[in-house]
Amino acid sequence: MEVQIKETLERLLAQEDTDGDKKITVEDQGPKSFLLENIQGETYKVEGTYFLSNLLQELVLAMETGAETAEIPIAHLEEAPTVRISRMIKDYYWDGLTRTMDERGIAALLSDTKNESLEAESILRVYVPYKDDLALDYYMQLKHEMPLEVIQLPKKVSPKYVKSLNHKPGILSLKLNEDEGDVSGEPFVVPGGRFNEMYGWDSYFESIGLLLDGRTDLALAMANNFQYEIKNYGKILNANRSYYLTRTQPPFYSSLIREVYEKTGDRKWLQSQLETAIKEYETVWMIEGKRLTQNGLNRYLAEGIGKPPEAEEGHFHHEIGPYADAAGMEVDTYENQYASGEITNPDLDSYFVHDRSVRESGHDTSYRLEGNCADLNLVELNAFLYKYETDFAELILKEFENTFTIGDRNYDSEYWFQKAAFRKKKSDQYLWNDASGLYFDYDHHKKEQSTFVSATLFTPLWAKMCSQEQAERVVKNGIPLLKEKGGIASCTEESRGPISKERPQKQWDYPNGWAPHQMMIWKGLQNYGFKNELQELVYRWLFMITKNAVDYNGTIPEKYDVVSATHKVFAEYGNVGTEFQYITKEGFGWMNASFQYGLSLLHPSYIESLNNLIPPEEVF
Repeated sequence: MEVQIKETLERLLAQEDTDGDKKITVEDQGPKSFLLENIQGETYKVEGTYFLSNLLQELVLAMETGAETAEIPIAHLEEAPTVRISRMIKDYYWDGLTRTMDERGIAALLSDTKNESLEAESILRVYVPYKDDLALDYYMQLKHEMPLEVIQLPKKVSPKYVKSLNHKPGILSLKLNEDEGDVSGEPFVVPGGRFNEMYGWDSYFESIGLLLDGRTDLALAMANNFQYEIKNYGKILNANRSYYLTRTQPPFYSSLIREVYEKTGDRKWLQSQLETAIKEYETVWMIEGKRLTQNGLNRYLAEGIGKPPEAEEGHFHHEIGPYADAAGMEVDTYENQYASGEITNPDLDSYFVHDRSVRESGHDTSYRLEGNCADLNLVELNAFLYKYETDFAELILKEFENTFTIGDRNYDSEYWFQKAAFRKKKSDQYLWNDASGLYFDYDHHKKEQSTFVSATLFTPLWAKMCSQEQAERVVKNGIPLLKEKGGIASCTEESRGPISKERPQKQWDYPNGWAPHQMMIWKGLQNYGFKNELQELVYRWLFMITKNAVDYNGTIPEKYDVVSATHKVFAEYGNVGTEFQYITKEGFGWMNASFQYGLSLLHPSYIESLNNLIPPEEVF
């Protein structure tokens, strides 16, 4: 129907948006019935929250073209929920989340809420690696046209140097390409909302959705940016911000390059990326005394000094408060003096080593890792590195005739298969609990297994690190402990422990569920042939996403409360992706990917049930 955009939108909102948030949700108290009138005076009745919110979204998309009238397809208003969500992700959200570090991208970053003002004008600091002359020249030229401060990093970036940047944070450059004098930034996909930079493990999970949606170009570009980070910053960064220079993230680089290569078949590109991935494995993960512990397994260990500067004000008051009380000081005063070095506190120094390591793990924050992260050989990290080793072995065997040379060093598949076998042996020794038939983290400092039941116990299935018998026991014993209405919870309520004012909810704990956990669990179930369990867990997760999107104007957030199957999450940092007007243009990166991936796995009969919003308890 061809309609007057502005008049129709104003009339729709006046009637249906009763709480004034510029959305139409189940919480609005309007009649939930609207007569859509075309320019010829013909009408079409739109009824129900979902269909009304679809109309709102279509009107806004049309308005953004600058036209006064628009053809609103009735088929779009009546779209099946899974079809609409998937289409919006593919056609709008990926582009909405795409950024570059060239002039066009820098302009968008100038308004980022993380930037601090210099004098009266908002200025973006851009930090450039010591050896990237192209980036330095480009940003120095751009400085004449835009409010930039361009800073070249020293040849050696130490934790002390990074701490000196705490009060002058900025963005780190990523890969630039030059073609006949024209410079453009290699694109990357951001998580969304306030996360307006390239994050480590988010990028891999986003790429799963990108590859399914035919956006191989973006997945490949993120691998290229990973390569740039390793070559110029020594690691895949937590994100490309100055305060992340000492911190990496969960390792998925080999998975990313392997899955991109399956789409492109570009052997020269694969060779270059594989060289860099092996370098990262050896220099970031396998230097003993750092992220490699004496027992042969790995841990997270983020270097850095003092408290992480990106944490929100008051975030550490629970930890710092007792020391401030003992010193007879206000907690803010104590915290500021500790940060400046006026007060020394070895206990807090130790705590912040663990806290930074939690952030490196991607699980920031969780009581599983509170105050002990650097002491733990985590199940998931060792599963991820096992997959590195088997990926290297299989790629070298299949694509490089079992010989891969870097400099004067030759690698064959047997070398990597032996590394993987050693890791599996050590994981069976330290991480596997035969009595319970589950995997647990191992405290290499206390020399004992943890008892904390986490969704990460399934990651050995994702990596194909466990035997079929182990997989069967993990599925049999683990799923009943963690399965909730909306999928797998991050941990059990018992493991998380009681919540109070003194012990607040952590976002990576029960009752919350996260996309990367679900996606790895699904792949693990698929690897070992658990078809029924796979279908049920995919359905539970997608039902929750679909129902919340239908009821709340297309909302796709960062995380969910899987116990109540709602996006209304009560935890630190809120829930990114829920604050928008009219229409979300981004969703949330890895949540978008989980929806596309889940749909690709789900049987058509279950997709039909999803579209009819049949609850999982009535389906399984």
